[in-house]
Amino acid sequence: MATEISGRWDGWVKEALARVESLKIVRSLRPIRLSIQQDEVSGDASRKCESGSGGNDDEYEVFEEMKPWDRTSVEVDVAGSTFRRWLHDIPSSGDDVTWGDGLADSSVAASDRESKKLILFSSNDYLGLSSHPTIGKAAAKAAKEHGMGPRGSALICGYTNYHRRLESCLAELKKKEECLLCPTGFAANMALMVAIGSISLLLAAGAQPEKDEKIAIFSDALNHASIIDGIRLAERQRSVEVFVYGHCDMFHLNKLLSACTTERKVVVTDSLFSMDGDFAPMDELVRLRRKHDFLLVIDDAHGTFVCGKNGGGVAEEFDCERDVDICVGTLSKAAGCHGGFIACSKRWKQLIQSRGRSFIFSTATPVPVAAAAHAAVIVAKKEHWRRRELWNRVQDFRALTGIPILSPIISLIVGSEENALRASRRLLESGFHVTAIRPPTVPPNSCRLRVTLTATHRKDDLVKLTQALSCCINFQELSIHCPKVYAKL
Repeated sequence: MATEISGRWDGWVKEALARVESLKIVRSLRPIRLSIQQDEVSGDASRKCESGSGGNDDEYEVFEEMKPWDRTSVEVDVAGSTFRRWLHDIPSSGDDVTWGDGLADSSVAASDRESKKLILFSSNDYLGLSSHPTIGKAAAKAAKEHGMGPRGSALICGYTNYHRRLESCLAELKKKEECLLCPTGFAANMALMVAIGSISLLLAAGAQPEKDEKIAIFSDALNHASIIDGIRLAERQRSVEVFVYGHCDMFHLNKLLSACTTERKVVVTDSLFSMDGDFAPMDELVRLRRKHDFLLVIDDAHGTFVCGKNGGGVAEEFDCERDVDICVGTLSKAAGCHGGFIACSKRWKQLIQSRGRSFIFSTATPVPVAAAAHAAVIVAKKEHWRRRELWNRVQDFRALTGIPILSPIISLIVGSEENALRASRRLLESGFHVTAIRPPTVPPNSCRLRVTLTATHRKDDLVKLTQALSCCINFQELSIHCPKVYAKL
């Protein structure tokens, strides 16, 4: 059944590409091969190290346990003046005095030269890879040899063997035929949604698609802003009809799908929701996919490298990789780097790079960032202990608080903005960086503390954090689930 559904969509994409070719608007990548030192390459390049940029995974140094440098991913210093501003919720222009970076002068007051040490519980660096020396060395080596690399879009001169190698590794990780690297995860979702909408425009009998020619997109109410904005763009082109279903509400989704007479249907959802920390009901989505023949798209930004034995993400964790047609991801969270990607089929990649404007008109990822991200993929797959430690911290928090959290993302709903700000200030005073999340990010009266756990937190960090939390919130009375609200599209 999974193959049959993919086949139908593959046919429509094939038709759309034929139309693109007839209009002479096919856009292709223009790979540039950057020379590398001969000692970097050993043996034949495999698919996962295609194009020969540093071809042997064994050259990347990995470790079997946490090292001192790992703590720099969660331990930070802030200037005294900045700390006082945060305590009083005073807006900052970003140029607060920072002593010791060579920018401040001798007129700075002694009190401002003092710094405050904080433990980050607000970062998305789930595996602590941002401070990994192997990843830093990969970036430094590429920068030394190539600078930032050719500066242009991937369709002009910005796409190199470094980018190709990274795409191949990500395609293999996600068990997909191909992968398209994008400047950010936001740009990836925007490009994909617009490309999906373009199919109805390309295949319409007239100048604009009729109602039954449009694509029906079903979107979870709490999907990320990048999905919502991408859908809005497609809506502006009058190429899609949009249906928003209640958060993770499969009864509601089934009802909407059953009532929809449009042939081409797409369901798009976050896999691990960034604000609430809950998972999309993947098993139920797969069952509904088989019933209603829709294209299943997931945004695995917070699940990639975090979930699954090999870090393949939420689809690997739920053993449904074959049922997910397209997987969007990011390299700026658990990979500790920067960038986004779309793992898909060859035909989908060709369509997206021809019709996805946020990809087409963006400068390609700098070569050192692509080199670092490739190293991060290798390290994340090999250092299994990082995922183990991350999920140990989830269990520790659950045991310390009694709150049945599901993931490293913990949403502690405290109600009013005043309550959230007060709790955030209390945590700052205790040495913890936890941000108060307020409207418009969340609905009124559902303000919260968003706590994120990482592999480089120690259990002692959690003991101290929960002690500080217990002074400002009651764990027994705390709500950890956001009320069901409908995003405005």
